[in-house]
Amino acid sequence: MSARVERQNTITRKNLVSSLIIGLIVGLLAGLPLGWIAHRFYAEGRLTDVLVCREKNRNLPEVQLQSLCGSRF
Repeated sequence: MSARVERQNTITRKNLVSSLIIGLIVGLLAGLPLGWIAHRFYAEGRLTDVLVCREKNRNLPEVQLQSLCGSRF
């Protein structure tokens, strides 16, 4: 019988760097659209709240509207 030497799987620096780069690319591809959708959803909801508040209090001066409802932007 011949003695077989089993190779151990070792993690090399090259494997770590390539895994990091692949992870960053996948994260960007998945994260950018999700972040854009979440931001757009929040911004539209906030604008809706501000416009409804301004409509309810339209007889107030602009300074009071700013302090009560906030800015549209």
